[in-house]
Amino acid sequence: MAVARALVNNPSIILADEPTGNLDSASSLEIMALFENLHRDDRTLILVTHEADIAQRAKRLIQMKDGKVVQDKKIG
Repeated sequence: MAVARALVNNPSIILADEPTGNLDSASSLEIMALFENLHRDDRTLILVTHEADIAQRAKRLIQMKDGKVVQDKKIG
């Protein structure tokens, strides 16, 4: 429901804090597919996650530790 509320006004930037944190695997994949479609439609997505498999689906990965950037790389 939170994702639907975030998209209702057709934003150009979407901030997602642990959007798959409390979901089962199938629902997580559905949310990530939705985000990938939004990205293809020229939307910017900023996603925070602790899940490595979710993070690896990103185009860019910025890893932080103790409030500092420790890694910034493009993926795929």
